[in-house]
Amino acid sequence: MSDFPACPECQSTFTYHDGNLLVCPECGHEWSEDEPIDTENTPQYRDSNGTPLEDGDTVTVIKDLKIKGSSSVVKVGTKVKNIHLVEGDHDIDCKIDGIGPMKLKSEFVKKA
Repeated sequence: MSDFPACPECQSTFTYHDGNLLVCPECGHEWSEDEPIDTENTPQYRDSNGTPLEDGDTVTVIKDLKIKGSSSVVKVGTKVKNIHLVEGDHDIDCKIDGIGPMKLKSEFVKKA
């Protein structure tokens, strides 16, 4: 693993030096090591109780969620492991056992 800081745009750890700049090969963002990282524009994801969420967390569903285009339901208390946070209305990408890949809203989960 490199000793370079993660990309401030996409949080990729595959950054490298190019001259006096750091470069992210995944999103193409370039920045200087001396440049302060803007944390104000970084989205903050919180669960239904206001607890901050991070990539890789385990969460629990707090209400029955109907699955669009299906008669299936994600039941209350379903644990979802290794979430991935994304921008958008449905801000959690995950895989639910027995159902498959799904997007959830952070307002319908709590950190486990």
